[in-house]
Amino acid sequence: MSYAQRKQLGANRTLSIILVALVNLGLGYAIVTGLAYNVVKKAAEDLKTFDVEEEPPPPEEKPPPPDQPDIPPPPSMPPSIVEIAPPQQTIQLVQQPIMTPAPPAPPAPPAPPPPRVIQTAKAKGSLQGLFSGDDYPESALDAGQGGTVTVRLTIGANGRVSGCSVTKSAGSALDRATCSVIQRRARFTPAIGNDGNPTTDTYVQSIVWQVVDQ
Repeated sequence: MSYAQRKQLGANRTLSIILVALVNLGLGYAIVTGLAYNVVKKAAEDLKTFDVEEEPPPPEEKPPPPDQPDIPPPPSMPPSIVEIAPPQQTIQLVQQPIMTPAPPAPPAPPAPPPPRVIQTAKAKGSLQGLFSGDDYPESALDAGQGGTVTVRLTIGANGRVSGCSVTKSAGSALDRATCSVIQRRARFTPAIGNDGNPTTDTYVQSIVWQVVDQ
């Protein structure tokens, strides 16, 4: 091989080495650049953005209430327990007493007979004289009614008239007036019994009522 051929072969080899080195540098740059881009993209995706909201201002605090005296709570009373006893049934046998009818009361002894009158009652003065024109009943006077009224008087032991019954009537107004005047005004000496004491008696009297023309 000539010198010129060896020189040309050396030049070609050097050029080949330079080309291989440039290719390796380009590949390395491309690889490094691609990896860096992926890392940046990955980091950008992982980065999360969010809006920050402002917090509202805290509410105003109310002033504390005035101090109040501590009032102890009322003592709690334990609930009362009421025991309800079950109703008890008591059976009591009551023996009814045998009622025997009371014997009838003996009849009252008869009243002793009044003492026998040995002296009758006597009027003190005239019974007719006890009457005046003012005693004349107005109804009988207006009707011009008159007549005789006979009465039976009961004279007590005190000499007063205790009863008056009409045995002969001259009209209701005159009958009532006769008994009324005699019972109020007549006085008697009482009758005397056989025992010597004053006793009751009866007395019969007739009173004449007459309208006098004036």
